[in-house]
Amino acid sequence: MPFLTREFGIDLGTTHITVAEGNQILVREPTVVAIIVDEQKMVEWGQAAKDMLGRVPDSIEVVRPLQHGVIAEYDVTETLLSFLVKKLSGPMLLARPRLMLTVPFGVTSVESRAVQEAGLGARSREVYLIQQPLAAALGVDLPIGTPSGNMILSLGGGTSQAAVLAMNGIVTAETSRTGGIKLDEAIIGYVRKKYGLIIGQPTAEQLKIRIGAALPQDTQDVMEIQGQDQVSGLPRPLTLTTDDIIDALQEPLGEIVQTARRVLEKTPPELISDIIDRGVALTGGGAMLRGLDRFLTKSLGIPAYLVDNPTTCTAEGAARALVMRESIRRSLIAG
Repeated sequence: MPFLTREFGIDLGTTHITVAEGNQILVREPTVVAIIVDEQKMVEWGQAAKDMLGRVPDSIEVVRPLQHGVIAEYDVTETLLSFLVKKLSGPMLLARPRLMLTVPFGVTSVESRAVQEAGLGARSREVYLIQQPLAAALGVDLPIGTPSGNMILSLGGGTSQAAVLAMNGIVTAETSRTGGIKLDEAIIGYVRKKYGLIIGQPTAEQLKIRIGAALPQDTQDVMEIQGQDQVSGLPRPLTLTTDDIIDALQEPLGEIVQTARRVLEKTPPELISDIIDRGVALTGGGAMLRGLDRFLTKSLGIPAYLVDNPTTCTAEGAARALVMRESIRRSLIAG
């Protein structure tokens, strides 16, 4: 009974997992799982598990099953996918669902096969794989079905991916391991080196979100944090400003710019002129850093703009790819 088959587009990100069906977002949660070590049993996932980071006894392990966009903990990933498919499909589903899973550009055959097998292990009917830049482009309605050039810069938690697309495929692309987590690590290193204070990744992430920026702002935001003094080991408060975070992020942001430049250097001149006219679409959670569009416009010499749905477009594009899978079959990845 094929009319009962549900189809889910799933963006398997390093920091978030997002599930779309048609034009609707069903799930968007942190890609974090808490398991009982002795039993290897999942006890929490998503935001509830993320809230447990650094706050659990040795009997419980909190893990990010994906690193840099690829599976690092296969069993945990399969368990999470199985849970989600079962939860979303409901008890009355008579046919197993069809999945379109996203993977970063440039994954190896071994890495892509692991994603496909995890999807099949989640009791799905069929599993297709699509590269994240292509899915994101579909999710923001870029006219990639034409011979004209379109460029997308997807800034995720574990990777940054720059791609030029045309004729429903990727012409040239590159993946860098500089993502949102590396931005957090840059903030941690900056605070430790300049102020002698040790902070954790959740605190660094909050600094990035609440007062962070890529370029100097008209007004200075401030945020007070608590950390551990590097010398005494005792708690100590510290107030940081937007300029602090801007300084901390310059090196990783420069790496992202270099990734985009290398892709542009490999792009045919005919497509470059199209990209200059249309600009670079910024997607992913990292694209929401204040001033990043202006920073990239200045660094690349090409207009860059934030799309309307940066955090969900990749999952939405994966769901859309299921509908049009015959026309883009040559661009899908065989597991």
